[in-house]
Amino acid sequence: MQTNELDRASREILEALQADARLSTQALAEKVGLSATPVWRRVKEMEERGLIRGHVALLDREKLGLSICVLANVSLVRHSEGAVEQFERLVATQREIIECHAITGEADYVIKVVAADMKAYDAFLQQHIFKLPGVSSVRSNVVLREVKYETALPVT
Repeated sequence: MQTNELDRASREILEALQADARLSTQALAEKVGLSATPVWRRVKEMEERGLIRGHVALLDREKLGLSICVLANVSLVRHSEGAVEQFERLVATQREIIECHAITGEADYVIKVVAADMKAYDAFLQQHIFKLPGVSSVRSNVVLREVKYETALPVT
């Protein structure tokens, strides 16, 4: 389902849920100008179709003691058998990696890693990333400050 296939009410429901996933069905209905039952049905349908993947709480990483955020460009050895699969399996199991994207350009992946400090990030690299035989290089870019951090997608 594409955004252009959604009517106004469904797009408004998605916008409201992205701003506050804890809204009750009644509050959501009031925001979008429908009654509760049709809103509940629309939400359930969008969940079933995979448009709504889940409902989460956004946490403050710094208040949780994760003061370092690093964007690391990871390059793999092309001729290494199974390097991609091994790397992606590792990524799936490491909680410090909060995002991973296969990319074009000089690197194969960019990963977003959070850690308590530089010592913890170094330990993470040494214990996990550098131990993979398929990893040829890692270029780390430490985030100085987040200028914009959004999780909401543009649906209207």
